[in-house]
This record gives sequence, structure tokens and C-alpha cells, in this order.
Amino acid sequence: MAKIGFISLGCAKNQVDCERMMYRVQEAGHTLLQDPAGADVVVINTCGFIDSAKSEAIDHILRTAQLKADGQAGKILVTGCLSQRYQGEILEQLPEVDGILGTGSYTQIVDAIDQLLAGERVAWFGSIHTPEQETGRVLTTPAHVAYLKIAEGCDNHCAYCVIPSLRGRYRSRHLDDVLYEARLLAAGGTKELIVVAQDTSRYGTDFPGHKRLLATLLRELCKIDGLHWIRIHYLYPDEIDQELIDTIAQEPKIVNYLDIPIQHCNDAILKRMHRRGTGQQLRELFSQLRRQIPGLVLRTSIITGLPGEGEAEFEQLCDFLREQKLERVGAFPFSPEEGTPAAEMEYPDTEIAQRRAGIVEEIQSRIMDGYNEAQIGNTVEVLCDGFDPQVGQYFGRTYADSPEIDGRIWFSAEEPVSVGQFILVRVDSAVDGELVGYVVEEAQV
Repeated sequence: MAKIGFISLGCAKNQVDCERMMYRVQEAGHTLLQDPAGADVVVINTCGFIDSAKSEAIDHILRTAQLKADGQAGKILVTGCLSQRYQGEILEQLPEVDGILGTGSYTQIVDAIDQLLAGERVAWFGSIHTPEQETGRVLTTPAHVAYLKIAEGCDNHCAYCVIPSLRGRYRSRHLDDVLYEARLLAAGGTKELIVVAQDTSRYGTDFPGHKRLLATLLRELCKIDGLHWIRIHYLYPDEIDQELIDTIAQEPKIVNYLDIPIQHCNDAILKRMHRRGTGQQLRELFSQLRRQIPGLVLRTSIITGLPGEGEAEFEQLCDFLREQKLERVGAFPFSPEEGTPAAEMEYPDTEIAQRRAGIVEEIQSRIMDGYNEAQIGNTVEVLCDGFDPQVGQYFGRTYADSPEIDGRIWFSAEEPVSVGQFILVRVDSAVDGELVGYVVEEAQV
């Protein structure tokens, strides 16, 4: 039996894959290490979505290779999207790497480790279209928070995106399997469940009958004892139907926070990027959601510098953001990815795209300041994530804050507060974009 270290990069969906690999490795009798130093095999689960993610993955590979050269680590196994995308180049250009697994072969992690330990190289690439194989997980999130991955792959084929070629066609997990996993997570102490997929709103449409089943799934999740917050990420705008809106509005466990990536609002750009819908339809959807779900917080992602974006199209995007006042916006400069149709189109240069992303961030900063100021004086439910001894305060999140991507609320308390505990906090100020307050009582959960 060997000591195995894991490094997980990229999105929450990739993190779940890594947790499943860790479970398989542990079940096989190997020992999991939190640090790659001292590992017989280091597994680097990579993202290969855009240039920045690729650079991060390569940096981790090179740092691990230095540990290997210093005798502090053994074999290096690279998994995930970077492996799938650059199957021929990794072993050739990074000779320090001993093996690679594609996204269709991560379930073979134990066999791959055995091969490496036997002195053989591994380069396995199974089908990226096969259904998900159900297994357990070793959680790498805090015990009170967990991601629930309900599907793999994507059928949207946006012109700028490589995900379908790396993750395959859309495959929903069966409802009973998802609910079984959710019950296990709740029994293990999970209080906030974050539902994820490349497109959660499409859940179930690949089954016979092609019916959207996300609303059904959410209602069943809400029946599980122990779960208090259920958060939904990555909803495709035109797949949001009335049944889903009603379910979110009616179920108190579903937090009034929706992550709906739109990328842009200009009709011509949306069409060129193979995004369904128009800017006006986005306006109508957001208006309907806010009307039917009081207190709704909307998160989206924006790409600046897309093909077709001139100054007029960019100003239209800025006007859209000022008008809609979306509470959470991530802005990213366009990354022309080889193999995608958008990379062959004419687009603004990188410097322009980056400058425009900065302008969007400035607009959003003012919107966020206004949102935070409106919270001062309110009493809000907060999930405690920890205590910072240097600051001398606890920190946590309201329903408006998803872990890792949104801000925190800092608070003081006369009595000790446990990690994973829900409390009520009175907001008395906002500092550097984050709320500050004090505990008034424990929340009724």
C-alpha cells in the first residue's frame, strides 16, 4: 500500500471528481496525504478550460516535479481536463510526468496507480460519453458544505467553449442515485448543499421523455433532514421554466440565490456565440425572477472582448449591468481557445478585452457597494465558516454568498460560535466590500 497525494484544480465539478478518485484510492487501502511531499504518487487533477487554468495546472506540475527531483515525491499522475485536451503533448513536453488519465478514465485511478508503482507508464483515455459510475467521496470541503454534482458533460456547444470536447455529451445522474448521495452527505453533517453541473437546468432532459427534472429533484432534496440551505449554480437562461421558478419561490430551504451565466447581452454576439435567446429575453427573465422570488440575489459571468464586440456592443453591456444591478458578477477577458469556432473569428486584442473586464469590475464594485449599504441595519441568517485569530472575529456567509466565489460577513459574538452553526447577525457596517456585524441570537434551524 502506498501514500497518495492529491491536488485538485479548477471548478467544483472537477473537485467532486477528485473526491471520488480519493474515495476509490482509500477503499483500495492506500493512504491519502494532504500534502504532496512524501507521497509515492501525486495525482494532479487539472482544469484545461482557458489559458489561465492551463498555466495554473502546468505550474503545479512543475512544482511537483521539483519535489520529485528533490526526492520528496514519487510518481506524478495528471488527470482531468488538461490531460484530456493535450493527450499527446503532456508526456512529450513534460517528461517528469509518469502518467495521464483522461476525463473518461478517472474511474481507473486505482489501476493507474498500481501500474505506476510497478514502474510502467500510463496514458488511458476512455469514452467521455459514458454514464457516471456511482461511488463514494472523500470530502475536501468543510464538513458543513458539499457540492452535489447531478450531471456530466454539456450539449450547449457555445462557440468559445471546449467543455463538450473534454467532458462529452450531457449525462444526467439518475434521481435515486443523486438523492442517495445527498442523504449520505446530510447524515455526515452537510448543512449547505450546492447543486452543480455544466448546466443544472437541463437535468433530466437526456432521459426518455426529455423532461426537465431539476424542480422535481429540488423538491425531494428539500425533504432531507439536516439540509438547511440548498444552492443552485449554473442555470442556463432559456431552460428556466415556471415550474422551477415556483419551486424555488415555495421551498424555504432553497436559498434565493441563482447563478445564471449569460456571457453577454448583445443579440448579435449571443447568436454568433451559439447562445440561445436575446438581451430582451434576459431582461424579461430577470424581471420575472425578481418579481416572483423576493430578495433574490443573481450571479452571472460576463466575457469581455468576444468576437463582434466593438465599443458600441461593450457600452450596451455596461448599460445592461447598470440597469439590471446584478448582485454578483464575474468578468473574464475572452480567451481564444484552439479548436473552438470563436478562436477563428475576428475579436478585440487581449489588452482591450482585459481593459473592458476591468471596467465591468468597476461598475460592479459600485453596484456591490450599494447592495452592502442597503444591508446595514438588517438582521441576517449567517452560516459560520470559521474564526480568524488575527482579526479576532468570526466569518461566515449569508444566503447571498456562495463559498469561494463571493464575499464574507465578519461578526463578533459574546458566546462561542461553532463552525457550521447558523446564527442571526445584525449588520452594522461594510468594509472593503464585505459586511460586518454582531451575533444577536442563534438561528432556528
